Amino acid sequence: MTDHRRIRVLWPDHLALARGKYLPAHLAHRGTRHSMSVFTLLYDRDMIPAPGTRMLEGFPDMECTIDTSAIRDGWEEGVGVVIGDLVEDGRPVPFSPRHALREAVAAWEALGYTPKIGIEFEAFVLQRGALDGEGDGGWEPYDCPGSYVYGTGPINDPMGIAESIHDVADAVGFRLESVNTEFDPAQFEFTLEYDDALAAADEAFLFRTMARDVAYEMGHLLTFLPRPLLDRGGNGMHVNLSLVDADGNNALLDPAAADGLSDLAHQCIAGQLHHLPAMGALCAPTVNSYKRLRPGQMSGYWANWGHDHRCATVRVNPERDGSTRLENRMPDATAPIHTVVAAVLTAARLGVEHGLDCPEPETGDALEDACTDQFVADSLGDALAALAADDVFVDAIGRGLVDQFSAIKEAELGKYLEAVGDEASARDEFTDWEKAFYLPYL
Repeated sequence: MTDHRRIRVLWPDHLALARGKYLPAHLAHRGTRHSMSVFTLLYDRDMIPAPGTRMLEGFPDMECTIDTSAIRDGWEEGVGVVIGDLVEDGRPVPFSPRHALREAVAAWEALGYTPKIGIEFEAFVLQRGALDGEGDGGWEPYDCPGSYVYGTGPINDPMGIAESIHDVADAVGFRLESVNTEFDPAQFEFTLEYDDALAAADEAFLFRTMARDVAYEMGHLLTFLPRPLLDRGGNGMHVNLSLVDADGNNALLDPAAADGLSDLAHQCIAGQLHHLPAMGALCAPTVNSYKRLRPGQMSGYWANWGHDHRCATVRVNPERDGSTRLENRMPDATAPIHTVVAAVLTAARLGVEHGLDCPEPETGDALEDACTDQFVADSLGDALAALAADDVFVDAIGRGLVDQFSAIKEAELGKYLEAVGDEASARDEFTDWEKAFYLPYL
């Protein structure tokens, strides 16, 4: 780590935004203070007196504490970066996404396992449109007509946007496993290496912030919105889970089993599918999310799982070794990364603790029809209702987190409905409301 002229202290909020402050390096050890009322905010800065936020008690402070040994080189010249923890009166803020993940990890550790996580991001690059009779100067897809699936090089990335993100990632020590174009033109996939769950979420949180910064400095917008272009596919954030036992072995493996998977693995799958509707609200938390979560989108719509099946919500990779993992393909990056990982860990753990039976793996195409008639949700409203109805999941991940998050999202949904009428009427449209409310931030 080099000397830094200032430190960028960041923390994840409920809207998948990286909040924080710049501090002089010699004062960084103090951490920062912020009004807890930030957890009352919507993207348009309207404030909702969400439970626990104490908005009506004078907008009191919370502290962001940091470990100075965790300061790392940032992507701005001479600026270090670090992620802080939120506390109030010495206690963790209950609706902090990072706290929720710490609790989810601790619950697995109490069972004797260390959860490992790998994150895959999908994102579109957008460019400024022309200010003429055919355009309004708004954001439009990145011009890369020669792009193709699994593409690399300048034909796929003419302005070097993804290449520059990769270069900066290398320079500051982000451990990227791969970078390539995704299915549609202007869409890229960034895959990060596995790590312990909290470290992986922290890395993904910082990488996402850096990637948007780099693209914006180059005059482009990197958006993780699930479906900003209705003539193209969607952006997901795939969460790959494995569990290591006390002896350092991958606990998802059982060489004696017909499919090579342990009972623990099957129960983890069962928990994720059983609690999938409730998870949806936390892992796909915008109205735009449900324009991606539809049949035929390979997006995690069905409550199914499969062996090397990309139309299954939980995909199991074909290898049976240390890399064996459960890939949940339902989430998207409009959700706070730490909350998403906490939700996946919690649902999987509930499958183990309650001894849930795993359904049979998907054998059909699962594009329009699947081996189940159960699915995540058809709308944000349905997902919020499913979350409210799943007391077991809510209590396990933390009622303080869910109550605050749900209040914000109910208000967000209300604004959307006021603008468009109902969720179904704009299902096949990226509305002006979404462009204004979400696109600048996500």
